[in-house]
Amino acid sequence: MKIAILGKPFDEQQTAFMQEMMDDLIRRQADISILESFHEYLSQHIQIPEGISTFRRGDSLAGARFVLSIGGDGTLLDTITYVGALQIPILGINTGRLGFLATISPDKIAQAIDALFKGHFVLEDRSLIRVDTDPDTFGDINFGLNEFSILKRDTSSMIVVHTYIDGEYLNSYWADGLIVSTPTGSTGYSLSCGGPVMLPQTNNFIIAPVCPHNLNVRPLIVSDRSVISFEIEGRSNNFLLSLDSRSQTVEASIQIAVRRENFNARLVKLNHVNFLSTLRSKLNWGLDRRNPAGIPV
Repeated sequence: MKIAILGKPFDEQQTAFMQEMMDDLIRRQADISILESFHEYLSQHIQIPEGISTFRRGDSLAGARFVLSIGGDGTLLDTITYVGALQIPILGINTGRLGFLATISPDKIAQAIDALFKGHFVLEDRSLIRVDTDPDTFGDINFGLNEFSILKRDTSSMIVVHTYIDGEYLNSYWADGLIVSTPTGSTGYSLSCGGPVMLPQTNNFIIAPVCPHNLNVRPLIVSDRSVISFEIEGRSNNFLLSLDSRSQTVEASIQIAVRRENFNARLVKLNHVNFLSTLRSKLNWGLDRRNPAGIPV
């Protein structure tokens, strides 16, 4: 079984778990390939057998059965850009903080690896958002799992984002910016702007203004079959476009359209982990003095 590994630096206290993971994969005779920059980091903290292959950005991961993402949710978002249309299942190992997407704690890595080899897991497809701009902004990596944002620059006044759905005028948002979120991203930036939480299988986008000038403007749910386009204006001629963790400064003359990507991100979920349990644990739902154990009443 070929397994690709991507990751970011982790706390020293998690070193033993990383060594256990590597030893376990070697013992199972897995064909391991590690992101080159992460391989350099790992080799300074754990023992890695010689001959382990590495890959870089742009190298194809075709043939890999699984991809292990070691870090936080941001690492998993980056991992998706390496996998792309191959839709290789991704297992998120959380060495970061919140862990909405990377749900496997380091002390559960051994159980997770065993589940992969025994087939005791389910695959969950997550929709992606695609961004097309003229001139081109994000190149070949013009898709993301969480959200696309149009934002003012740090020192500029509010901007106006004229928004259209399938060519029909929706609204002109006077705000610090505008977010178009996927269901997965509904628990991220969109949530902090008052957007709703959506189940991952929901076939919708959320359009949410960032600090709108008109307080009666609220987040809007639209079908992800729609094409949403924008025109931007403001006192400054430069604005910020953000796609998950990647951002670029652009001029107001840019043409922007977003739609659902033709392929999905495929996440590995172990049998005891699902979106609803993640909501309860990460957002502390059900924690109340009247219900200290979090048991439904």
